Amino acid sequence: MELKGIYVPLVTPFAADGSVALDALDKLARSVLAGGAAGLVALGTTGEPATLDAAEKAAVVEVCAAVCAELGGQLVVGAGGPDTRAAAEELAGLRERVPGAAAALVTAPSFVRPGEAGTLAHFRALAGASSVPLIVYHIPYRTGQALSAAALGELAALPGVVGVKYATGAVDQDAVELLAAGPAGFAVLAGEDAFLAPMLALGAAGGILASAHLATARFVELAAAWERGDVPQARALGHRLAALSAAAFAAPNPSVVKGVLHAQGLIPTPAVRLPLLPAGPAETARALELATGLDH
Repeated sequence: MELKGIYVPLVTPFAADGSVALDALDKLARSVLAGGAAGLVALGTTGEPATLDAAEKAAVVEVCAAVCAELGGQLVVGAGGPDTRAAAEELAGLRERVPGAAAALVTAPSFVRPGEAGTLAHFRALAGASSVPLIVYHIPYRTGQALSAAALGELAALPGVVGVKYATGAVDQDAVELLAAGPAGFAVLAGEDAFLAPMLALGAAGGILASAHLATARFVELAAAWERGDVPQARALGHRLAALSAAAFAAPNPSVVKGVLHAQGLIPTPAVRLPLLPAGPAETARALELATGLDH
């Protein structure tokens, strides 16, 4: 498969009674695909999957799969976990459970910190068992497991691994090396929203970005500007979107994004589930102001 463009890791909207608002999820999925997103991520961390029960997870994936099938978007499903055996079993059955799944987004084993060799062995086992291609989610400040450029290169060379969501909190030397030397058919996707523009400038194939909920078409426009070499437009728009992304992450994700989507009338409540708390009014207002300003 080819990974290219902007992917939106959908929030999970909640109704006033606390249940999953599936109608709002359907509406939101259609909205971001209409904005030009290449695909959706269901059950990414932005979707609060750790707080969803099995039935809720299945319902979220079903809605996202149906919208992607109808509108032609790629569906990526968040999957896996720190137990290699359980993660392999889950991935082995993913294609049967979700026939439209294009890939699975899988983090390095969290909290365990198995080292680079253990992490490589983990992904080797998962790639061998999975029924769909894998996107490695490299986010060491959440998982606790750092990976060097050399280790990422080894992951990139694994059959069945088609990309990496790169979210280290910086555009660092490892990112530069990976983008320079990644094998053909392997996509580096920006996973740190505020650094999308420099990652695209270095050759990233796109991004998986929570803040792209708030201005999908403009994020898509930024990727297109870099691709055609329109540096002045890309630089100016990149600065504006970086400011929006910083505002969207002013409180733990996805609380600000949900606050803005609620203010825009796209989801019924701004609610998140504990241990997350809703964003404050000032945080939501600032992000809403920046998102609205992008239309001018």
